Amino acid sequence: MDLSYSPEHEAFRQEVLAFIAANKHLAPSPGGPSALAWQALLIENGYAARTIPRAYGGYGAEPDILKSRIIAEEFAKAQLSPGLGGQGISMLVPTLLEMGTEDQKVEFIGPTLRGEILWCQGYSEPNAGSDLASLATRGELVGEEWVINGQKIWTSTAHLAHWMFCLVRTEPQAAKHEGISFLLFPMDTPGIEIRPLVDMTGAANFNEVFFTDVRVPSRRIVGKRGQGWQVANSILRHERGSLADPNTMLSRVNALADMMKAETLGGRRIMDNPIYRDRLMQIQGRVQAMRCNDLRLLSCAVNRQNPGVAAMVVKLQGTELRHELEALAIDVLGELGLLYGDTPRLRGQGSWQRDYMYFLGLIIGGGTSQIQKNIIAERGLGMPREAKLASA
Repeated sequence: MDLSYSPEHEAFRQEVLAFIAANKHLAPSPGGPSALAWQALLIENGYAARTIPRAYGGYGAEPDILKSRIIAEEFAKAQLSPGLGGQGISMLVPTLLEMGTEDQKVEFIGPTLRGEILWCQGYSEPNAGSDLASLATRGELVGEEWVINGQKIWTSTAHLAHWMFCLVRTEPQAAKHEGISFLLFPMDTPGIEIRPLVDMTGAANFNEVFFTDVRVPSRRIVGKRGQGWQVANSILRHERGSLADPNTMLSRVNALADMMKAETLGGRRIMDNPIYRDRLMQIQGRVQAMRCNDLRLLSCAVNRQNPGVAAMVVKLQGTELRHELEALAIDVLGELGLLYGDTPRLRGQGSWQRDYMYFLGLIIGGGTSQIQKNIIAERGLGMPREAKLASA
């Protein structure tokens, strides 16, 4: 088996390296250049939104999984931002490309890719978390407007978002999976109240959102009325993949290796400690496995094949692995790993401590690890559902 790159792809790698060398000083950093300007530069050169049509604000290249991998590899090696992500770009954009109207694609995809519209996701409710189809937020069509009442919870970035994509029950008499619609609306619409929820990172990344007679134009529906569950499943597939990007993990592994070469214990580099080095090598091997699995997913997408279990394992394996990676960094830092907040002794602007807490939460968010294991077992491996005890 020949795993070497073709001359065409090696030439493309040199193009990517030349771009990085010429522009790395423009990459965003805390207090540094604008992330929006960096995103625009990446799109212009085909390193972000690469295969999204130009008509919708992307670069418009043909799919090429090896070129996508080369871009990811070299940006990770250079520890440069691969561009903006988030719920709008990672989840809504591919769903609109698949299921949105032409007007919706033109209106929303370009501004979302450029970071001009920030989105949040109105899915979970106090009594509808893992069983999302039990949601109770309702929408009634009155004339040419949906009138929405209800509540969402664990709504990431709702306090910052310009727009929300939201699941509401519009057919109360239908079966619970069939009476849901998928609506889009701006967060400054009258009747929306946002209450921040502080999580264990110390920041208010989550929110409660309340709707009181919120009026939304009837055209702001994706898919057909009452068929929002199909749209929701498309979003969830993209969400679970985006929560565990193997290329971001590679960048973090590289940063961790650099830190292990710089930090010392008893006068010796941490990298020279066989216990820590062995833990790093195990994580490196698992990250490489995730990257190989990502190639499989890209191949299936290009060839319009069902990836099966290969897609189902990503969220479970990826979030748990990312948390282990950040945990190793905390151990490497020793007592410095306990620091949190504004102090000159922080390493990486506190990103190791923050991400350690954040990815512990993501093991729960987007479908808990227990839920993911059930999905893999039942839908991927064909195992029987757990038997329910008969009531007395």
